[in-house]
Amino acid sequence: MPLVGVGAVVAHEGRILLVRRATEPARGQWSLPGGLIELGESLERAIVREVEEETGLIVEPVELVELLDRIYHEGERVRYHYVIADFLCRVTGGELQAASDAAAVRWVERAEWNSHSALKLDPITVRVIEAGWQRAKAMEAGDK
Repeated sequence: MPLVGVGAVVAHEGRILLVRRATEPARGQWSLPGGLIELGESLERAIVREVEEETGLIVEPVELVELLDRIYHEGERVRYHYVIADFLCRVTGGELQAASDAAAVRWVERAEWNSHSALKLDPITVRVIEAGWQRAKAMEAGDK
């Protein structure tokens, strides 16, 4: 049965926050912070909790960037099926540190997620990051 999760495109000072996953799926890979929602928990509350658990930062969800399926196969068998709501978020507090199921955390510049760098980001993750980053830029321009 598909599981519902959240992901955070945390934009701050022109950079995006990434975590190196410490658990499956995608263990060892760089990705957006996030995880599964708990029973009775809203999407917005789940994203705040997950980001704080993984990175130590407190965020405010701004808007939905994309709703997508992430289906991982093991041969012909479906190993994982997630429906993920990715939100653009802004930092409101906390201190950056790897925690929970994040092996590492770091801020990345646009050139790093748009290139074939050592980050080796999944193409879907790059698409979501870029969409969130573009929206954050547009919002900043509107504030000026």
